[in-house]
Amino acid sequence: MEIWRRNLYILMASQFLVMGAMSMIIPFLPLYLKDEMGVTDPEKTQLWAGLIFGINFLSAFVMAPIWGSLADKVGRKIMVLRSGFGMTIVIFLMGLATSPLQLLILRLLNGTVSGFIPASISLVATNTPKERTGYALGMLQSGAVSGSIMGPFIGGIMAEVVDYRTIFSLTALMIGLATLVVTFAVKEVSKPEPAQERAGFLAEGSHIFHRKPLPILFSVGFMLQFAMLAPMPQMSLFVDQLGAPGGYLAFFAGLVTAVTGSANMLASPRLGRLGDQFGSDRVLFFAMLGAAVSFVPHAMVTSVWQLLVLRFLLGLCMGGLLPSLHSLIRKNAPRGKESTAYGYSTSAVFLGHMLGPITGGFLAGWIGIRGLFLLTAGLLVAGAFWLRSGLRRSAASESRRASSGSRHVSRRVVNSS
Repeated sequence: MEIWRRNLYILMASQFLVMGAMSMIIPFLPLYLKDEMGVTDPEKTQLWAGLIFGINFLSAFVMAPIWGSLADKVGRKIMVLRSGFGMTIVIFLMGLATSPLQLLILRLLNGTVSGFIPASISLVATNTPKERTGYALGMLQSGAVSGSIMGPFIGGIMAEVVDYRTIFSLTALMIGLATLVVTFAVKEVSKPEPAQERAGFLAEGSHIFHRKPLPILFSVGFMLQFAMLAPMPQMSLFVDQLGAPGGYLAFFAGLVTAVTGSANMLASPRLGRLGDQFGSDRVLFFAMLGAAVSFVPHAMVTSVWQLLVLRFLLGLCMGGLLPSLHSLIRKNAPRGKESTAYGYSTSAVFLGHMLGPITGGFLAGWIGIRGLFLLTAGLLVAGAFWLRSGLRRSAASESRRASSGSRHVSRRVVNSS
């Protein structure tokens, strides 16, 4: 098997394990605070759960560009291992925490050392032939999404069988095993080139943001995550409003999320392959428009079954979003700075992950969740045309620069003659 294919399949399986392990914790986090740490006041439990959940993304948002820059200097595989073994230790310690403050500090530290997923994306993107990058990143997306679907389900079952602290130990074990597999089975062929002198972190960041297509792609990444997650905290309430069949509210609320993820998982490799054939920019543009069109009838549904069909269609469109975005970043990043570019992209996505649910919850109080669906659709349409116009302006600028350079060379040739 070709090395890039072997790397892809191993990292895909590893992402499944890591995302599954990480999301196993989410369903019982409030119960862990209540039963193991004695936080019995419901308001305090929700407050601590929100802080502990969100602080991980805050520290990851800050650290992602730093780890990306370091990956371009020392290698991408070592960043995968750093993150994997670091999270293994920190999550094991979470199972030993005795107070909400200790758990909060450990989640902050977990976000600081995290980065397994973006480091894997960077490793695959830089070690895969350019003509297969879209397909490879789509496969990675499938592995991560399938893990995030199965994780809460498995975590909920395990919480009924073993105590909460044991689940943290098992989560750490899964991440550790995935990292060990990467250690011995993944080979980094395309390694950072040695350089006598490298620019500092701020200079590298300035160089990235002056690369015209990249800031546009970062803003689109933020917009995608913001738009997709803004309605999510309200979905269970919406299912309740529609009337869950048989009164199984928790089941159908989970099914609404699972059916979207399942469609995403199925569509990602196929849309990635289409991106390799026809251009990732086209796939991303039409996937954003498709997602927007899917959101509009969300505001008009009258039953949970209608909502499930629309969430499946939305998931199919979502399969073309982040893999296409990552492929475009790989294409436009300066040579040798791919991981730095992915670091900034990851920060933008994490920022959308933090602000989307908060803003969506606030706006839902004013316009309701049906109005929020329409607002999300409008945001995706605006983002799609912002992407297209931005990339066209960038391409036109590059064409003018190349033409100017050609004229300059021709002038020098004539003068020398």
